[in-house]
Amino acid sequence: MNGLSVVIVGGGSGLGRLLAEMAVEQGAAAIGIIDIDEKAAEAALATARAAGLKSAYAVCDIRTSAPAHEAFSRVAAELGHVDTLINSAAIYPRKPMLEITDAEWDASLSVNVKGTYHMCVAAIEQFRAQKTDAVVKGRIVNITSVDAFKAHPQNAHYAATKAAVVSLTRSFAQEVARDNILVNSVAPAGMATEKARQAGFLAELAAASPLGRGGEPREMAEWVLMAGGPKNTYMTGENIIVSGG
Repeated sequence: MNGLSVVIVGGGSGLGRLLAEMAVEQGAAAIGIIDIDEKAAEAALATARAAGLKSAYAVCDIRTSAPAHEAFSRVAAELGHVDTLINSAAIYPRKPMLEITDAEWDASLSVNVKGTYHMCVAAIEQFRAQKTDAVVKGRIVNITSVDAFKAHPQNAHYAATKAAVVSLTRSFAQEVARDNILVNSVAPAGMATEKARQAGFLAELAAASPLGRGGEPREMAEWVLMAGGPKNTYMTGENIIVSGG
């Protein structure tokens, strides 16, 4: 991420927060966080601030267009410019497939699909407006999931939203290819996070993988940063599946 200005949506916790920390480790010049939790967003910038980097955060419910665009514009203005957007905000409900309510469908679609869409549009407008001599004018990485590609009746509404994000990614990539903006997605497998440990999901994750374990968050994050980093100058419209088999 050498020299890049990176904005992470959903960067206040989980994979998003790890990505912010790892982007600093890998040489990012500036970090922006957009999250619904103000305390988490500010805390996620601790690594960047300790390194003396430019940093900014905005509190935002990304489900509607105007707040999403305003939050992105505010962070971009504080950072000066943006090179990479990572969309990591999502909700992960679990509900038997035949019991999903309208409200639960609406919540999942609003955050996971509409929120991702709004942030992509905001970033593309920023990329098109700002001046750069680089060949690549901007990069977007959307976090999807292996659940998008398999039957998952335990959380069908989540899996459906992630399949939608894969489709959105491809459509955005074609729309902005002429602008030299690269749009890709990364589909992690189930991760052995602290939350998964506390919830007792590690055995389930291990059983689902031929490698016999859930993926470590850093193993997933490396692929996100690769897709959003300076080494990626040509790949667009792709979904990287990090499944462990």
